[in-house]
Order: sequence, then C-alpha cells, then structure tokens
Amino acid sequence: MAEHSTKESPLKAVQVEALVVMKIIKHCSQTFPTTATGSLVGMDVDGLLQVTNTFPFPTVDLPATDSHHESNAASNLAAAAPRAKANTVYQTEMIKHLREVNVDANNVGWYTSANMGNFVNANMIENQYFYQKELNERTVALVHDVSRSSQGSLSLRAFRLAPTFMTLFKDGKFTTESLQKSHLSYKDILVELPLTIHNSHLLTAFLHQLPTKPVAEELELPTNLAALSKDANTPQQPLYPNLDSLDLSIDPFLEKTCDLMLDSIETHYTELNNHQYYQRQLGREQAKIAAWQTKRKSENAARVAAKQTPLPEDEWTRLFKLPQEPSRLEGLLNSRQVEQYARQVDGFSASVTSKMFAVKSNMLPDDGSS
Repeated sequence: MAEHSTKESPLKAVQVEALVVMKIIKHCSQTFPTTATGSLVGMDVDGLLQVTNTFPFPTVDLPATDSHHESNAASNLAAAAPRAKANTVYQTEMIKHLREVNVDANNVGWYTSANMGNFVNANMIENQYFYQKELNERTVALVHDVSRSSQGSLSLRAFRLAPTFMTLFKDGKFTTESLQKSHLSYKDILVELPLTIHNSHLLTAFLHQLPTKPVAEELELPTNLAALSKDANTPQQPLYPNLDSLDLSIDPFLEKTCDLMLDSIETHYTELNNHQYYQRQLGREQAKIAAWQTKRKSENAARVAAKQTPLPEDEWTRLFKLPQEPSRLEGLLNSRQVEQYARQVDGFSASVTSKMFAVKSNMLPDDGSS
C-alpha cells in the first residue's frame, strides 16, 4: 500500500534547510576550483523532498606531482566520489550514526559544485544514475555554482534523471535507432525541480527578535504625517543619480561563459564529424555487401541452370564486418551543456544589450548623412 502511494505521488519540489545551504556553500567555496561533493539526508513528505542535513565525502590525498595534473586528478576523484565503494560505506555509517541521535537518516541525494555552469558531464550523470538505481529512486542532485554565486545571486538547483533516459542508460545503447524509438533529445536528460530554502519557525522568530543597535546620532523629527507612516529601517532612495548603472563594461562572467560555449560548440562539431565518418564507412561497407550479394545471386542462377547446388547467400556476414556506431551520449550531454551556457548568456546579456542600444549612436562611426 505504501509502495502504491509512493508511485502515485512523484517528486514535485525540493525544500532545503538554510543550515544545509550554508554547509554546501562553505564546502564548495573551500575546495574551489576542485569539485566538491557530499551526501544529503532528509525526508520525503507527499512529493516534497525535505533536505534537513548534509555531510561532505572524505577527500583523497594524492602524491606530490605536477600541480596541473594533480588538480585535474583531484577534481576527477572528487567528481566520482558519490558512487565510489568506499564512500558508499562511509555514507551508510554516517547515516547510521545520525539515526542514533534521532536525526533524519534517509538518503535523499547528493550535491556537487560547479564552475561557470559547467556541470552536465558523464560524472554527474553516472552519479545520479547510481543514486536513482541503487540507493533510492526518489533522490536529487543539488548543483551549487560557485562562480555564479560570487556575482551576488545564490545559484542552487535540483536535478533528476528523466525515466526515459534512465532506461536507455541502463541498456547502454545510445544509437540513432534507439534515440528515434524513445523520442529522446538533449532536453529530456535532466528534469529540474523547483527549490525553496526553508527556515524553522524557531529560527524565524529569533531573527525577528534580534535587538537592533541603538542610533548614535540625534534622530530627526518627522516633518509631516506621511513621514510617520514610513518604516525607519527601510533605506530611502538617494536624491542623486546612481552612475554605476551607466557603466558600459561587460560582465567578466558573461565573457567567460561565451568562451566556454564556443568550446562546447567546437566539441559538438567534433562529435558530428565522427558520426559522419561512421556513416561514410557504413555506406562503403553496405555497397560492398550489395555488390557481393548481386554477384552471388548471378553465380547461383548459373549453377541452377547447370543443375548444380547453389552456394549459400549469407556468407557476407562472415566476410564483411559492419562498423560499430559510436555512442551518441557525449553528443547529447554536450548539447545540453550548450543549452545551459546559452541560458546563462541570455540572462546576463539583457542589461548589457539595453546599455549598448542606448549609446548606439555615439559608438557607431558617422556615415556623413547628417
């Protein structure tokens, strides 16, 4: 009965405690630019996944080598940590200890850090597949973008793998035929869930009752009745213009995102060229097979006319070997990453575009018509 009710109420949203958000931000900031990963625990209440606690996965100390290769190796190990066997045992022990102190001890997912929105990769997909397949189907992956958050806006998103993608990933066959049958595109890989940050009622009451520091200077008396209705804690708008909004410099985050998007587009063309090479190879082999079958049919026709036993016509399976189609998974993930970069560029270019249109006449050279 409980299993039936669980299937009837799919995950609709994710609710993360503020303390969990602070732990994730602290861990990801301390390990930046190395990837940070950790486990999430909480409860599933009628389709609302409540994340109430978290703990990071232990790091692995690498031998002293070249700094660039060492950082890449450390980042790859950290990215694969959620599905590592040692960390699975560590996670089980931690949840067992949390249960002993009466803390929510249900595994609800994992979290990872990202840089400039670059999180759609094979490690992220394999980790989430491991969680949804082996540990608990109702789990999510929280992605915290450290670079985006450093710009002043918290970037924390929750993702799950789509059921159709889970089925194809289990079979491991990402061919053109399987993608056409399942109608799977790059947009159907990840499902994003709405995320909210929650504070307990006790903490909310404490924040509202925090004493404010007394004002040192002399207070100004109100001059009219409208001034009495204004909140003294609300800052007033300055009377002088804010010249910072007229700055024409382009956000460095936008420039870096454009560079990363161009790199992903080049990778996409590389995958496309590989698939076109496979199609050319397949076409050549199929042409050879067709020519061999035509020749064998003519030979059999002559042998039948001479009242001889015809030769088998299925020997081409032994004589010719068709090339194996490369997996389309990397192309799908790269296309999804390009879409992620495009959304980021669209969000950051709105303010820059409006400024450029405002000063368009001053920036363009004079054509002499005026």
